[in-house]
Amino acid sequence: MTSEHVTEAETVELLEPQPAKAVDDRLIDELVSRAQAEALQLTGEGGLLQQLTKRLLESALEGEITDHLGYDKHDPAGKNGGNSRNGTRAKTVLTDVGPVEI
Repeated sequence: MTSEHVTEAETVELLEPQPAKAVDDRLIDELVSRAQAEALQLTGEGGLLQQLTKRLLESALEGEITDHLGYDKHDPAGKNGGNSRNGTRAKTVLTDVGPVEI
């Protein structure tokens, strides 16, 4: 189709931003392809889904504590402030994909 056949309404429609997807299909396809190439199970103990769940939980918890404390990890603003980060401990979270150690 050439530009002379495009109406103004069609132009506006083409230029409108598309809603962002929460999960990028290409990213998911790449992860699944890499898992299959490396003979990694998609589900089960140590599988792709369990690893993704672990990373997602850790990232969410890190963001939550940063928001709560008001400063990033290793930021000098939190030093000797009375409410500072003081390390981590391993914890096991029971999820729909099985237990995940974070």
